[in-house]
Amino acid sequence: MNDPRVDPPLEADERTTLTAFLDFNRETLALKCDGLTDDQLRERAVPPSSLSLLGIVRHMAEVERNWFRPVLAGEEMRTIYAPDMDREAAFRDVATGDVGEAFSTWRTECDHSRALVAAAPTLETRGFRGRGWFSLRWVLNHMIEEYARHNGHADLLRECLDGVTGE
Repeated sequence: MNDPRVDPPLEADERTTLTAFLDFNRETLALKCDGLTDDQLRERAVPPSSLSLLGIVRHMAEVERNWFRPVLAGEEMRTIYAPDMDREAAFRDVATGDVGEAFSTWRTECDHSRALVAAAPTLETRGFRGRGWFSLRWVLNHMIEEYARHNGHADLLRECLDGVTGE
């Protein structure tokens, strides 16, 4: 398995550091899924949990969309896989989920998020989402945390699927 990740810089300004750590975490999720079949990506490999790698990818597409677009572009929150804002649908409804579509959607949302972040004048740029006002700084930190948590899940799922471990 080739590791395409780029280590975040040891010394850089805050925006560069935060975006580099977020991209590292995005690529970690892709790496955890690399080389698996569609059926393996759908498999709930750690019972009784309903988590699967495909579910995590679908969830992260939702998370990318519903943090960056509302805060930085003023868009309404809207879901991709979750009718009626059912946050569990992206995880739950994977048995017939289209793997290629899910990865394409996730990567498109990541690219859109990167563009919104690049266009934001400062980390203090803020926008309203759901319950209040959020700064870009807060969103970037939250996204790093969100990916880190789910990458831990992905680590366990991958090890159960084929024994592959790693950072």
